Amino acid sequence: MTDDICLSVSLPAREGVTLLAPLGLSTPQTAPVSVAVHGAATRLIADPLAAQHAMALTPTADRIGIDWHYVTGGATYPEALFTRRDSRFTRSAAALGDEVQGIADGHDPAGIKALADHVAALFTYGHPEQRFNDGHDEIPQVCSLTVGSCVDINAYFIAACRAAGYEAGYVTGYFIPEEKHTHCEDMHCWVVTRAGTLVQEWDIAHHLKMDRRDIRPGLNPKPGVRVAMAHSMGLNFLSAGLIDIKLIAEPWWIEPDGTLTRPDLEIRFQGYDRLAG
Repeated sequence: MTDDICLSVSLPAREGVTLLAPLGLSTPQTAPVSVAVHGAATRLIADPLAAQHAMALTPTADRIGIDWHYVTGGATYPEALFTRRDSRFTRSAAALGDEVQGIADGHDPAGIKALADHVAALFTYGHPEQRFNDGHDEIPQVCSLTVGSCVDINAYFIAACRAAGYEAGYVTGYFIPEEKHTHCEDMHCWVVTRAGTLVQEWDIAHHLKMDRRDIRPGLNPKPGVRVAMAHSMGLNFLSAGLIDIKLIAEPWWIEPDGTLTRPDLEIRFQGYDRLAG
């Protein structure tokens, strides 16, 4: 049944402010089959170059709820996920490109593993107040051990892969840890690479959270399940006045000045055993 797997968020409404929310992303593991919105009027908006739609929600009640319903199994990763975007969140500094081209040649799939190990050696997992690329219009070369979140680490990994000549894409969504089972606290992201016909998923951040630096492809070095919401960085939803936003995964308020702020979200999940099995 389509309601076996459901990711739900709930949040207090704000008057006169629009909420931006993703529609969900189909992956080989899971696919969204419906989205139900409560307490808001819905308008679909799109980033055509990313081949993605999102929802612009106008509150009509004191509280907004969104339910994404998933089934197991879905389409292959979309071609747009691997498309390079000229964005400050994905553009590589020349020094980064020079460095990674000495590690991998862009043809041998084994080079992606070498890059993953290289990136893991540069980061420790955490949520710093200042990110390594703040104030830059490109992804700078990291030369010493740096604190980074999953967003930071994966942005660097994708930049490294692309600079070395590999195809790589950025997936955002939710990870529900085994110990929580029915809920999580925030979004998560991971990387998909493609070398010829070989498609692999990578989650360097979860390896580092578990104090593992020999990185292996796969989605769950940390026990849990996940559902995807969107892909890519540097998105443009022009009809909502949004240009080159970092990513979309959780719902965000679109402030009057065009900035995005995270609401106080309650995130619930049902269907853990269906996915974990």
